[in-house]
Amino acid sequence: MTCQNNIYTIYGMWAIYEHGRVARSLQAAPIEVLKRYEKWKDIVIISGPQGLIKIKGLKDEALSGKWKGYRSSRLNIQYRVIYKVKGDKVLVQVEDVTPHDYRRK
Repeated sequence: MTCQNNIYTIYGMWAIYEHGRVARSLQAAPIEVLKRYEKWKDIVIISGPQGLIKIKGLKDEALSGKWKGYRSSRLNIQYRVIYKVKGDKVLVQVEDVTPHDYRRK
């Protein structure tokens, strides 16, 4: 795995791009959320978004309204990771990790 400018490249698997605000959001998050986010990334890297859908505890779902085209996974009862799949096998763009605040910034 290599990391350059917040783009994680995994050869033969999914890549994750984290928006700049993700690091700031995670600084304010509880340690439990940080650990769950790392596990979330592991699932995406290995299985892609399809792996997230199979894990019921993440409650992965498509968003609507202003967030149409994005998906959300539950990290705990309050925090969600908002992401978008770019292409069918290439890139998962993490837009934000938020305490269940879906307002566009």
